[in-house]
Amino acid sequence: MNMDDLLEQLDESLDGGMKIPGKRTLIDTEKIRAIVDDMRMTMPTEVKQAKGIVADRADIITSAKREADSIIRAAEERSKAMVAQEEITKLAQARASEIIATAQAKSREMRKAAQDFVDDIMRRIDEGITANLAEVRKTRVSLKQQIPTPGNK
Repeated sequence: MNMDDLLEQLDESLDGGMKIPGKRTLIDTEKIRAIVDDMRMTMPTEVKQAKGIVADRADIITSAKREADSIIRAAEERSKAMVAQEEITKLAQARASEIIATAQAKSREMRKAAQDFVDDIMRRIDEGITANLAEVRKTRVSLKQQIPTPGNK
C-alpha cells in the first residue's frame, strides 16, 4: 500500500467512529495504530522516492546549468570571432578603397601626362608643317618669278 491509501484508511476510520456529545468521536485505537504502523513502514519507501526525485531534479538542474554555460561560452566565442572577422573585413575594405583611390589618382596623372605629351608633339608638328608650308609658298612664288611669261621676255 502507498501513503495515499493509508491516509484514506485513516480518514475512513476517523469518519466511521461513533459520535458522542461534545464533538467527540470514539474510534478503534487498534485499527488506527495499525494504519499508523503501516504508514511508518511505507514512509521510508516514499521518502526514498522523494529523495531520489529531489536528487534527480538537482542533477537535471546542474546538467542544464552546465549545458547553458557551455552554450553561452560558445556563443561568446562565436561573437568574438564574428567581430574580429568584421573588423578584418572593414580593414580590407578601407585598404581596397585606398588602393583604388591611389590607382585613380595615378591614372589621372598618366592621362594628363599623355595628353600634355601628345599636345606638345602636335604643336611641334603644327609648327613644322606651318614652317614647311611657308617654305613651299615661298618656293612657289620664287618659281613663278623665274618662269618668263609669254608676254614678258
